[in-house]
Order: sequence, then structure tokens, then C-alpha cells
Amino acid sequence: MSEAKGPGTGPASTLPPEKARVVIVGGGIIGCSVAYHLSRLGWTDIVLLERKQLTSGTTWHAAGLIAQLRASQNMTRLAKYSQELYGALEEETGVATGFRRNGSITVALTEARREEIFRQASMARTYGVDVERITPDEIAARYPHINLDGVLAGVYLEKDGQGDPANIAHALARGAKMRGAQILEGVRVTGMRREGRRITGLDWAAHGETGRIEAETVINCAGMWGREVGRMAGVNVPLQACEHFYIVTESIDGLPRLPVLRVPDECAYYKEDAGKMMLGAFEPVAKPWGMSGIPEAFEFDQLPEDFDHFEPILEKAMHRVPMFGEVGIHTFFNGPESFTPDTSYLMGQAPEMDNVWVAAGFNSIGIQSAGGAGMALAQWMDSGEKPFDLGDVDIARMQPFQGNRSYLVARAKESLGLLYADHFPYRQKATARGVRRSPLHAHLEARGAVFGELAGWERANWFADEGQAREYRYGWGRQNWFDNAAREHMAIRENLGMYDMSSFGKIRVEGRDAEAFMNHACGGDMSVPVGRIVYTQMLNSRGGIEADVTVARLSETAYLVVTPAATRLADQTRLRRLVGDREVVITDVTSGEAVLAVMGPRARDLLTRVSPNDFGNEASPFNTFQEIELGMGLARAHRVSYVGELGWEIYLPAEMAAHGFETLAETGVDLGLRLCGLHMMDSCRMEKGFRHFGHDITCEDHVLEAGLGFAVKTQKPDFLGREAVLRKREEGLQKRLVQFRLNDPEPLLYHAEPILRDGEVVGHLTSGAYGHALGGAMGMGYVPCAGETPGDLLGSRYEIEIAGTRVAAEASLKPFYDPKSERMKA
Repeated sequence: MSEAKGPGTGPASTLPPEKARVVIVGGGIIGCSVAYHLSRLGWTDIVLLERKQLTSGTTWHAAGLIAQLRASQNMTRLAKYSQELYGALEEETGVATGFRRNGSITVALTEARREEIFRQASMARTYGVDVERITPDEIAARYPHINLDGVLAGVYLEKDGQGDPANIAHALARGAKMRGAQILEGVRVTGMRREGRRITGLDWAAHGETGRIEAETVINCAGMWGREVGRMAGVNVPLQACEHFYIVTESIDGLPRLPVLRVPDECAYYKEDAGKMMLGAFEPVAKPWGMSGIPEAFEFDQLPEDFDHFEPILEKAMHRVPMFGEVGIHTFFNGPESFTPDTSYLMGQAPEMDNVWVAAGFNSIGIQSAGGAGMALAQWMDSGEKPFDLGDVDIARMQPFQGNRSYLVARAKESLGLLYADHFPYRQKATARGVRRSPLHAHLEARGAVFGELAGWERANWFADEGQAREYRYGWGRQNWFDNAAREHMAIRENLGMYDMSSFGKIRVEGRDAEAFMNHACGGDMSVPVGRIVYTQMLNSRGGIEADVTVARLSETAYLVVTPAATRLADQTRLRRLVGDREVVITDVTSGEAVLAVMGPRARDLLTRVSPNDFGNEASPFNTFQEIELGMGLARAHRVSYVGELGWEIYLPAEMAAHGFETLAETGVDLGLRLCGLHMMDSCRMEKGFRHFGHDITCEDHVLEAGLGFAVKTQKPDFLGREAVLRKREEGLQKRLVQFRLNDPEPLLYHAEPILRDGEVVGHLTSGAYGHALGGAMGMGYVPCAGETPGDLLGSRYEIEIAGTRVAAEASLKPFYDPKSERMKA
């Protein structure tokens, strides 16, 4: 084979050029959408490389369901955009997309599912999605072929639709080519050349030739090949292909156009298309595929039939939609789809490399997501900042270990089925557990801990009583651990509690320029004495919050940045990209120290019994730390609190963690010390109005509107977001984060419930939890307030809507619990 030097050695339309501004790897609907949207923004020198033919991986066999409503506001925004785009593509490009709005119905067969879909219907109102709650009779009127046996209720979305996946992808490709992008089929990427944190070029093979294309930017849109393409680029792309089944009937005379029907309690969806019926499934235990790699020749292929695996779904379907028992099966299809560990797709700038981007792992919703995902990624690449909060799908949330193949296979068996499983609050993954454990894990387990999982960490969420089953029993009401968490909550409020915070990220920033660098990266003033702790945010150019951290000054040249467990990699990556030519070293030291939080009115009593150090207010004021002796070991005591009580976070070298725990636990017996879990931490922080990153504060929430102006010091001349903060102070706030407490003590709040002001929907809750000390459910959410005083804002009548029912709520801009923080700082 010869070494091709460029398009001169072969047909210009089939071989890549010598260089490009951006090379997209993968010609499914996602890659075509990214090319389309970059070209719309005026990017030139776009080259898309497809190993076989466009759509030949998984796009061609997708069901083509295009729904609007997703689990969060911005994921819904992306899905709605996809719908609007697909509706206009045919006129723009001349390629028929088969898109039509035929509506969708989701039915509930259990009370729990009814609660879920009615909560989703309430949520949809705040996202601008038209949705209607319907009775069984109304379901039958819209879908006469359904057997209503066991059907309790449903929701109807009139503007949901369906389309032809392959044609939509071809229309996007045509639109990109019309603006100058090159779409090259039959070109396989065989390797990538790296220099430091950048890809400089891609090796390719095509039509009997080989060559190399220089690239300023690479985008991995390789679908189920995404993990392998990621490894070429030195990037972690955790996804796993699974077998995905559907059947198509013979033609049915007189079959009318029908809405898409979803029956998640039977793991099934139904779609009418061209006079035939399709039945698809998301079975509870899936079949991973391609564990040893995907065959090189794979193109428009399907996998071997496994009727035994699909039969339980079909049996229920013949009962639910009897026509499936009356007509023949034309096609029994088994094709692969790629799934991620948390069933959200992977998008954004790869943490490991500075010019590699990813859009892959779409968990069988790639058609409805592709338009919006391509738009959002293109805008992110064009501006250098996320256009809005994309934390749900940002690839930086994925931990390095999650690319492990054994882990992916184990989790994939569950991931596929979770799409139609009950989406209960606090639901924990059941597979691929136990990968990351605190040094204190065994001690907590021996004392009754019930663990949840976040970013692979096993974390004690609550503690079971003696003889109580150590398991979650899910529901939309008070779950089986509610009273346990209430006792832990009140121990913190009234006496003494201790909990493990070892999973929180710890990033050490050190070097000659550390102070100047941290002052540039953070809104707070980092020019503080050694021993001080600063609560601060990292902002973007719009004043939005990119990270929410506490920073301890360890020495003249070193800081410790403490972040949420799930955002450690993202925060560390952001810091690294801001370093420039400053002399700074950034290191993840999370595993080096365990952290025990000792909180409550008697926290000082406990610490003075286990340490000779002084824990009085003068020696250990709030927002400082000191090195201490603990038992026979050493530790560092940080005087901070995320639960709103007197307390310290005790940082213990990993090898001394067990000794420190034993010393505190045994000494605390006489003081009534209670071990607590992180559900308690969440309910306590909610009473105190402390924000949670990713929910209450995100990159699109201005730091002043989030009520965190105290943490931003604009007297500093140079920090990211400073101009946006000054501008907002001049212009005034457009919205404010408000805390709510329900007047009725019985209902529960989780997140996304609509906020009504004087009877009108004005927003939704960003988070919610039960306030055990205050006797009611608590929530936070943004309320528009342009030109209003706080008195105007709070003088209104507020309600929170829960599954269609409105509940009166009290609103406040100050914490309901200890508004002056006297308990925490006493």
C-alpha cells in the first residue's frame, strides 16, 4: 500500500485532505449533526471521516422516536431543539426526513408509575412542554388497540414525533456539505499522533491508500466504537455496546396513524410505521455485546436472534396490544446500541486532551438527542464555554476507572433496563459496585452503614438500626430509611454526629505562582494567611458558576482545593487549562487523606477529649484549620460546616484513618455520638440554604443571582468573571434563588417541581429534601425578580406543584434555619 500525501493521489471526493481545522470521526447521526452545526456557525475546513457508509453503525436501525421531555430542563431543551430542526431540514436540504408529529402516550400500571409520570407532567409545564394527564378512557380514545387491563392513567404529549433516522442523518450531512464540509465515506482512522496534550494528526486507510491528515481539533463521534477511538487519542470514553431488540409485524390493513405508546412497566414501546407495528424493549437485564471488540467488517449488520430473551416482552405485548397475537412477524431484529455507566450520553471537551472533543454513548436516544447535542457542542467549541448547563452529559463527569472493560460490561447489564425502570428518588445502581472505598469503609459497614454510590465511591448514606434490613425500599413517599435519617439529622442539630467525607475531591495546587494563579481562577480572595479557608467559586465570562469549592492555604506556596466527589476531575481539568505559563503544579490527592466530619453542639466537647489542642473560638475560629494530635496520631482540623452546626472536618492521613475513627467513635459513646450518612448532610444543608453544585448552582446561574455575592471579591483586579459580576451589579438581578418550606408537613420534595407565584408557574425547584428540624419539606429554586425589591418578591403567594397538586409554601431569601449562622460560628 502506498503512502498517500493528499487528495492528489486519488479521487478528491474520497480521500482526506492534508489538513483540516476539525476532523470528525464517525458518520452516524451524531457526527453528521456536529458537522452541520459547526458549518452553520461558519466553521470551514470541516472533514468527517466514516469508516464504511454513513449511518451504517447503529443509526440505520434506530427506532426513530423523537420525544421532547427529558429528566432536566436543559436535556429537554436539546430534545425540543432536535424536533424543531428535523421539522425544517427537508425544506432546507431537499432530503425527506420522514418526520411527523404523531404524539406519544405513556401509561402507568402501578401507583408508583402514576406518581412518576404525573410528576414528570408537572415538570414539563416549567420546561414549556405541552403535556396532558389522561384517564384510561382517554387513552383508549387515542389508542383504540390497547388492552386497558391494569392501566391506571397516562400522559399524552401531542407534539412528540418520529422520523426516519438514516434520512435525518443524510439531511444533516447534506446541510453540512452545502456549507463546505467534506463528508468522506470508506475512510478508516487507524491511529492518532500526539504531542503533549494535543492530537496533531490522524492516520487513515481508504480505497487501498493510506495517509495522514493534520488536525487542529478532533471530535470523537464514533458511536459504539467510541471507546476504542478514544484510546487512540488518549481519552477515556466509557461506553459498552448492548444487544437491543425489536420486532416488526406484517402489514396491517386499515391501520391508522397512531401515537407512540410506551408501557414502561412492561419494558415496551410501540410504534406504527407505514402500516406496520413495531415493538421494542428495554429489558431489565441486558446482553452486553462486542466485549472483545466490534468486527472490522461490521456494516449495516444485525446480531443473532435470541427469541428466548425477547419472549417475555412479547408475551406481555400480545396481552397489552392484542394485534401482536393476530398478525405475523415480518422482522425480528437484534442490533447493537451503546450505553454509558449512568445512562446519560458523553459530550464535551475530553479532560485528558486539549483539542479532543466527544459526542458518543447516546443510550438508544441518539435520534431525539442528535440535533440538540450537535448544536450545543458546536456552540461550546465556537465560544470556548458551555452555552448552558450540560453537567448531565459532560464527559468530564466520568471517572478514569469507568473505562475499565470489566466494569462497563457489569454495569451495562443494568443500564439498558434503567431507561424504563421506575425512576425513584435516591435509586442506587445495583451492578458494578464496590470499586472505590473509603479507608473507613469496613468500620462503617460493621456499624450498620447502608451504602450508595457516586462516581464509583461507596458512601454511607444512612445507618440501619440493629435488626433492620440494610437495603433501600424505594417509593415516592417516605422510604424505609426516612426515620433513620431523621434521627441522624436531629443528632447533628441537638447533640453530636459524625460522618465520612473521604470521597470529596482534594486537589493540591502548589508552586511559586500559586497565589496569583488561585486569585485568577477563583472569585474569592486567596491572599490570606496560612491556615485560612476560603469558600469560593470559579466563574465563567458570564459570571456563571463553573465550580463551587473550599480552599485551604496550606503554606505560602500551596493550597488544597476541596470539591464535590463527582466534579473533582472536571474542576482539576479546569484549573489545569487555566495555568498558562505560571509555575504551578496541580495534583489529585483525594486518596491520600480520609475525612471525618464531627458536627453538632457537642463537637468541641468530643475533640477536646481526644486531642490536647485548643478548639476554642480564638484558637480555632470559623474558616481556619490547625494541625492537631488525635489519639496517638496526627490530623488537620478544618473549622467549616456544610450542615450549619458547630463542627470540624478532620483530615486524616489514610494510614491513620482507622485509628482516628476508632478514637473518635469510642470516646464519643459517652457523649451520645451518632454515626450519620450523607442523606442527613443533604437534608441539613437544605434547611440551612446551602447550595448544591449541579443543582442549585451551575455554569448558567450567575453568582449574584445565586445569592453568593459575599464569596466574590471584586476589589481583586484580575479574576475570571469579574466584569460580569460588576455588570450584573450595575444592571440589577433578573432572578433570585429562593428557599421554600411547605406549610403541609406531609408532602415530599425532590427536584424540578414547579414553583407558582400568585397562581402562575414562574420556575422550578433546583433541589429538595425534608427539613426534619423544621417539620416540612424544603426546596430551592430561581424566581424572576427584575426591578423588584426583596419585599416585592417575598410578598407574593407561593405554591409548589407536586404531581398535579398545589401545596402552599413559605418563601425566604435567608436560611429558614439559623439565619444568622450563630450556631455554626459559636
